[in-house]
Amino acid sequence: MYKAAVIGDSASVSGFAALGLSVFRETEPEKITKLISRLAANDFAVIYITEPAAALVSDTINKYRSNKLPSIVLIPAIEGNTGEGMRALHDAVEKAVGSDILN
Repeated sequence: MYKAAVIGDSASVSGFAALGLSVFRETEPEKITKLISRLAANDFAVIYITEPAAALVSDTINKYRSNKLPSIVLIPAIEGNTGEGMRALHDAVEKAVGSDILN
């Protein structure tokens, strides 16, 4: 059975435990990179990651973009939204549909 995880600062991700997600309170780039690799190898189909945490490991995330699993989804952090998650969604929709239908 596939699992879902969330990675980011404690304030942003703590509430996700109540939804049944595996919560990883991590903000150090090296540890996030290793964590993503470990989760990908252990049946995690979806990894939610806060935008600030994702910015620290963009190269790692890009390596998984062409893989079927895991799907890495950027979410806003408690301190706000950088817009990177929405840009990634626009890019994915444009790639799948052939045009940006979200604008």
